[in-house]
Amino acid sequence: MNTIIRLPFALVLPLLLLVSATSAGAQALDYARFKSSVEPIFLKKRAGHTRCVVCHSDRSNNLLKLEKLAPGAKGWSEEQSRKNFETVSRLVVAGKPGSSLLLLHPLAPEAGGDAYHSGGRQFENRDDPDWKAIARWVGGS
Repeated sequence: MNTIIRLPFALVLPLLLLVSATSAGAQALDYARFKSSVEPIFLKKRAGHTRCVVCHSDRSNNLLKLEKLAPGAKGWSEEQSRKNFETVSRLVVAGKPGSSLLLLHPLAPEAGGDAYHSGGRQFENRDDPDWKAIARWVGGS
């Protein structure tokens, strides 16, 4: 009887792992698009707010830890951008913008975002062009 129970499990497990890996690969995040369309948002001065990079530098005490800009730099080096991509990628669910902390945390609660973000409501609603740019990257479109 044990053999009968183990045999189906032994056949099903590899299939489940294969399907899981295929699904994850199908929704891969695009580094080039991140660098050109998402990363600049972290440097952008938004009316009534500080730039994301100011509070989310590598020494911050939160999940979004962007690389610290070199003195006088207006952007990140290639190596820093790659590290930012890795960090930010952990805060999104590829293919699912509506389930991604990166999009929900700074979004106003009235628009479906978190009730608390110490940096304020960076995005008043989902129509904000920067919110949409991040959502397109996460969604893969």
